[in-house]
Amino acid sequence: MKLTGRVEELPLNKVVLDVLKPLKGPSIVDMALLLTKVKGVKNVTITVNEVDVETVTLTVTIEGYDFDFAEVKKIIEYIGGAIHSIDQVVASSE
Repeated sequence: MKLTGRVEELPLNKVVLDVLKPLKGPSIVDMALLLTKVKGVKNVTITVNEVDVETVTLTVTIEGYDFDFAEVKKIIEYIGGAIHSIDQVVASSE
C-alpha cells in the first residue's frame, strides 16, 4: 500500500463537508440530486446552517461505498459552491 495522504484515493464510505453556496443558482435539492449521480453514492443529506444575504452555509453528508471525492468536489464547484472544510471522513478497507 502506498501512502500519499490524499483523501481522493481512500475507499470512502462517508464524508461530511462544510460548504458555502451562493443563495442564487441551483437549489439544495438540485445539488443533492446531482451528488447522487456520482458512482458509489447512496445517500446525500444537506442541512442548511445559515442563510446570509448572498450565501448559504451547508453541512453536506455523502454516504455510499468507494465513491469519487474528486467528482463530488467537481459538482459542488460546478454549482458555485466552495468546500470550507472536511469535517468527517469514514473509509474502510476491502
